[in-house]
Amino acid sequence: MGWAEMSQKENVLRVTFYLLVAVFILAVSIIFIPAFRGIVSGTFMIISSAILLLFSSVLIGLTLVQKVEGKLKKFLMLTGASAAGFFVFVLLHNIFYGLEQITSHIIILNYLMKALEVIFFLIAIFACPIGFVIGVIGTIVMFNKKRKMLPKDTS
Repeated sequence: MGWAEMSQKENVLRVTFYLLVAVFILAVSIIFIPAFRGIVSGTFMIISSAILLLFSSVLIGLTLVQKVEGKLKKFLMLTGASAAGFFVFVLLHNIFYGLEQITSHIIILNYLMKALEVIFFLIAIFACPIGFVIGVIGTIVMFNKKRKMLPKDTS
């Protein structure tokens, strides 16, 4: 039994995982590489965010529905949550920035909004990408281990 004989459910999980990785890399590249930023508009970022949230949700859902277990489950969940979390925390950062501007005349609220803005920014920029990379590397390693454990075709 080889790669072609894996169950359809496993193939859907793998394809979803790799599509999520590809879209995440594309979106993050556009954010962090200035040459790419000039090519696309803000509309692209909204669309890519929606696609990432969709793929993340599907990946997490498939992981739970297929009852994936062990380290693979943890890595898949980390990958999905980190990809979705990146854009969720960027959105929260922007919301709290706006609230900070609105509450600038109320000192305590202004400091609270500023603190939340910074916290969400740090989570989006550091924690989510690090979690995503760890999840992706771990998932790929686990996928390869699982494939190596499949019985060889003796035909």
